[in-house]
Amino acid sequence: MLQLWNTLSGKKEDFVPMDKRMVRIYTCGPTVYDFAHIGNLRTYIFEDVLRRTLKYSGYKVRQVMNITDIDDKIIKRANLEKKDIREITAPYTTAFKADMRKLNIEKPEVMPKATAHIKDMISLIQEILESDLAYKGEDGSVYFNISLFKDYGKLSKIDHKNLKTGARVDADEYEKDDARDFVLWKSRKPNEPFWKSPFGPGRPGWHIECSAMSMKYLGPSFDIHTGAVDNIFPHHENEIAQSEVATGKPLSRFWIHAEHLLVDGKKMAKSAGNFYTLRDIEKKGYSPIVFRYLVLTTHYRSKLNFSWDSLESAKNGLDNLIGEIERILSSARDSKGRYNNENTTLVKYENKFRDCLEDDLGTPGCLAVLWEIVKDRELPSANKIKLIRKLDKVLGLGLSQIKTGRIPKKVEILLKKREKARLDKDFRLADTLRERIEESGYKIEDTAEGPAAMKIKNE
Repeated sequence: MLQLWNTLSGKKEDFVPMDKRMVRIYTCGPTVYDFAHIGNLRTYIFEDVLRRTLKYSGYKVRQVMNITDIDDKIIKRANLEKKDIREITAPYTTAFKADMRKLNIEKPEVMPKATAHIKDMISLIQEILESDLAYKGEDGSVYFNISLFKDYGKLSKIDHKNLKTGARVDADEYEKDDARDFVLWKSRKPNEPFWKSPFGPGRPGWHIECSAMSMKYLGPSFDIHTGAVDNIFPHHENEIAQSEVATGKPLSRFWIHAEHLLVDGKKMAKSAGNFYTLRDIEKKGYSPIVFRYLVLTTHYRSKLNFSWDSLESAKNGLDNLIGEIERILSSARDSKGRYNNENTTLVKYENKFRDCLEDDLGTPGCLAVLWEIVKDRELPSANKIKLIRKLDKVLGLGLSQIKTGRIPKKVEILLKKREKARLDKDFRLADTLRERIEESGYKIEDTAEGPAAMKIKNE
């Protein structure tokens, strides 16, 4: 049984979807005013593992990941660069999707843009106004009255005593625990894009965007809402309040959040000079999949400390894993290049892998099981490869793409002669043949199926 940590309840719970056939997930996507940083990408990798786990468990998945293409940060950058907001958001949206592909993050079924759903947001705000939990301020903006929503704080565990009754905040983001009435619709301001509405010209607040898009594509209630821990308050808390007032139903049954990524033990920030994107990793010569491997070595609810040393260690680990799989692939083929047809079960390994996975997506344990599989010299290679490929559908490391070329006929003949000499206890001839094989650029690996020749890599 899959168990997931629910931020709402503060404990691990058995996951049973509302619909036995389909799991519906909403993921807070990027705000496209800049490249996604590696802290953002850590969260998206965790969400991808969650998605893959659900599919591995036999569910169909409908995932919605929004693209925030209108908010304070985007407007500020557009004004600074004297550009239309679309000139800012379009290239960064393209860049984000490229990052997803490089990291083997599966594309969600729906990736709606906020600016394409303004009408949905206006309709939702009207419903909230009708409930009398929202009001129009003197500035023409529409605000949500948090003091009238009795469950405000149930996700972030904010004490109602700290609510600032009557105090309003117009910004999309604000200080942790600074609970004030938040904006649903911002009245028109100079040098800002705006849309017409029954409340007057203006634009939506950040929080209403996610509520409108999630409910449009997933319904008033769905299974899982994901994000990073810094989304818990105010963003997700405000989503809950405005959505549940409008529908009278719980927005999401599970709220799952990834912890922060640190850089050399410190918070990542441009001002600190430790702000990195996937481009920085690639410029250093690392594959994006090395970063994915590094992310999987730490549980998503634990802080991940990124450093160039830790990335180098991840590279070495992944390189070694790929080398082991290449060896297994080589030994799994007979002289005609076909897979052998052993019928040995690897159920115990898959059960261990599943146990780690179902314990709140325990990817470090999953990687450990994968290493156990590749290191077990007693297991038939062909069946081993079949299981590795199956498990990698969850881990997303691209292990199914690893190939090994057929060894040359000359090396194949030498290998057979060397094995015969070894069995005849003619060790001098066996050593001579081994040396000739190595001179041809191959090394001998002993496997459960017998010796195999592996191409020697140039370091």
